[in-house]
Amino acid sequence: MSETAQQTSIKSEVESLNQRILDGDILGAFDEYYADDVVMLDNDGEPRVGKATCRKFEEDFVNNLTAFRGAKVRNVMVSEDAGIAAVEWDFDYSHKEWGDRNYTQVAVQRWKNGKIVSEQFLYQG
Repeated sequence: MSETAQQTSIKSEVESLNQRILDGDILGAFDEYYADDVVMLDNDGEPRVGKATCRKFEEDFVNNLTAFRGAKVRNVMVSEDAGIAAVEWDFDYSHKEWGDRNYTQVAVQRWKNGKIVSEQFLYQG
């Protein structure tokens, strides 16, 4: 595959994933774009390992939202050669456990074979 085709591939996958999240299809997007052995973590916390564990966390997040006021993609950076994407988001929502949240987050994703194999979320608070 040419470098241009690879760039289009990861870049288009990231754009599609982001749009699904913006459309409110967080769990559907998770099912499609995350690898079975994915590892996810917030800041430098304990990693969540495996798709079932990570999906449970995502389900709990979605099910505990009490208000969703918006999300916006601020920036997307992709390194095709390294298989890495970083997405800078603005989020504004209320959550049963976490209260009102309005913050900027960077999601650093490592892609392999069209799936996210690891993702780290970096944010304040």
